[in-house]
Amino acid sequence: MRVQETYSEFPVRAVIVMGVSGSGKSTVGARLAQQLGNAPFIDADSLHPPANIALMKSGTALTDSNRWPWLKLVREEIEKKSKSVLASSDASSNRSAGGEARDERRLLYVVCACSALKRSYRELLSRGDPGLGWTHDTVFVFVDVSKRELSRRLALRAGHFMDPALLDSQLETLEAPSVTREAAVVVHGDGAAVDEVVADAWQQIRGYVSKNSL
Repeated sequence: MRVQETYSEFPVRAVIVMGVSGSGKSTVGARLAQQLGNAPFIDADSLHPPANIALMKSGTALTDSNRWPWLKLVREEIEKKSKSVLASSDASSNRSAGGEARDERRLLYVVCACSALKRSYRELLSRGDPGLGWTHDTVFVFVDVSKRELSRRLALRAGHFMDPALLDSQLETLEAPSVTREAAVVVHGDGAAVDEVVADAWQQIRGYVSKNSL
């Protein structure tokens, strides 16, 4: 995976908000989707199979063998949403007054919240699959939060299936993205209100795609 150096051939940009549990990626992702024109939003946690959820509830860390099938489902869901938003845009353009041509420079978005802890996971989520008829490029938003703040949030969180004791395992697994080697931007979640984090992410995403999109 590399930062795009030329304009994208794809009309949809998939924005994946990533980070460990407790970083706020789902909240940031949902609000960022609103900022990006009420884009479709996917919470990857909802795609975990029951076996994975049972492991995390019990305090057992997931392995690659647990994560790969789940990540493939996430990638497929991103592609489905990308095709859906593209079809909706085309239909809207066809209904426009005077039959004006569709603006090919208009950017369309799909937003997903997914831990995407390892670079290999991010490569799987990013790369095209000929069998799916790829329609999008991907950029990651890494929500960087200190361990102390993550521990505080997880201690207060109720109703989530992941055992807070798994935080150390997630941090050990995390391979923070390099903004010079990957299609990624970084926002800092410590001591900042959600709206501030979302605004920072929105500005960086718009700046990124203005250089790397149609």
